[in-house]
Amino acid sequence: MSRADVAVLDAPAARPNPLWTLGLFRSELAITLRRWRTLALLGVLAAVPVLIGIAVRIETQGDGPGGGDGGGGPAFIAQITNNGLFLVFTALAATLPFFLPMAVGVVAGDAIAGEANAGTLRYLLVAPAGRTRLLLTKYATTMAFCLLATLVVAASALAVGALLFPLGDLTTISGTRISFTEGLGRALLIALVVAASLTGTAALGLFVSTLTNSGIAAMATTVGLLITVQIMDQIPQLHALQPYFFSHYWLSFADLMRDPVYWDDLVKNLELQALYVAVFGSAAWARFGTKDITA
Repeated sequence: MSRADVAVLDAPAARPNPLWTLGLFRSELAITLRRWRTLALLGVLAAVPVLIGIAVRIETQGDGPGGGDGGGGPAFIAQITNNGLFLVFTALAATLPFFLPMAVGVVAGDAIAGEANAGTLRYLLVAPAGRTRLLLTKYATTMAFCLLATLVVAASALAVGALLFPLGDLTTISGTRISFTEGLGRALLIALVVAASLTGTAALGLFVSTLTNSGIAAMATTVGLLITVQIMDQIPQLHALQPYFFSHYWLSFADLMRDPVYWDDLVKNLELQALYVAVFGSAAWARFGTKDITA
């Protein structure tokens, strides 16, 4: 690195106005969404509800309306033939354990390491950006992707559910009936909770991204950690540790389909995600603040 480059990186950052910060976020989000890798991930997520809907339709072809008690997670699939809105809940339950966190892990893992690998990181740090502001912008971009990815799954499931199955009033897990409008509201709330459930994963991926200059290594490490944690969450001998795994309460969103809503596990999930964001967000900030930027 030349002396001029060192002087640029060590120069004190000017105080940017809020409009400049918003412009940086918009630029980062646009770049992320224009990547073929991101579009492919969104395409896969949109295809999952289509495959589930077609499979259920073929399986029940010629049979009467399906039954089922509508339990948590994948058990929502038993209610799809009665009401296509349940495809939204089923699709989110099917994608949350792997597809959604994998997509978020790829985007988060590439956030800093990808820039370093491309040789553009040091130019992004030229005043008035600053390391803290850039890191926050990268995390905000990843969070926006979390929300977009979740809504893509929900919107695809709603469209397929409306096309292949009847819509109308629906029965909650508790056995009570609610209107289709209220069901739509709960579906939106569930999508928001699922997106919030990925905030800890995003912070973990961002921290890993600050540890290396290889985007591929950061993405692979993040996805590998996601798989490892979920395997550990299924081992009975680790039951004492499992409530602290970021994925442990992911499927608690099913409690939003109870009447009244059961909030205990939902609150635990959000609190756990906030803890992971605080811990790994702070670790990412500490690492990135002292990182020797050579690319």
